[in-house]
Amino acid sequence: MMKQHELEKIFAWRKQKRQDYLLRRMQMGSSEHQELNKLITEHLLSAFGFLSNLVTGFCWPYKNEFDSRFFVKSLRDRGGKVALPSVVSLGQPLEFYAWWPGVDMKPGVFEIPVPQGTPQLVPKALLVPPIGFDNQGYRLGYGGAFFDRTLAKIAKDKAMPLKIGVAFDLCHMETIYPLEHDIPMDFIVTESGIYAPMKQGLKRVQPEEVPHAIQSRFTEDELGLAH
Repeated sequence: MMKQHELEKIFAWRKQKRQDYLLRRMQMGSSEHQELNKLITEHLLSAFGFLSNLVTGFCWPYKNEFDSRFFVKSLRDRGGKVALPSVVSLGQPLEFYAWWPGVDMKPGVFEIPVPQGTPQLVPKALLVPPIGFDNQGYRLGYGGAFFDRTLAKIAKDKAMPLKIGVAFDLCHMETIYPLEHDIPMDFIVTESGIYAPMKQGLKRVQPEEVPHAIQSRFTEDELGLAH
């Protein structure tokens, strides 16, 4: 078991890195952000179109994060259901509520919009925008551990959802010094490509490899592999 002073050292390191990497992302100009956002969206469309067969959770863009709404529009155009998270309270898992264009929205925690009066859904896939990500697919978030608690709860009640980190290459770091509660992503998608975390580090994968890599976790219909 890690000693308290070791934990405190990691927490302090993460706090500093969180500030550094967030500043790096916030300094990205609008034209660069738009171009990189387009490239990530294209990668998602090439490999994860089957998410239209699942309930997909995504995040309203915050502090210059990747904007998932363009990809989400494609999922909805093909009949997919999507949902946005809501913070119930500190220390509790997130809840997800159905979203569609025009739905009533009100500011929640951090003034991030939350759907009002729509059904609560349980995502089978999540698009997660980290502040940073490392060679093993672990993410550096905002420090509230909301996604880690949410993933643990969904996995306990049903099955672990497909976890897709969506970030810019500038968010990459060698390690976040993962702790016991940290849960790695299944894939990381950046402007330079699609990556799967392996023991030896992030491995670039081709779009057609993605459904087959997770075939044991979903049905062929869900993955769009049924003939």
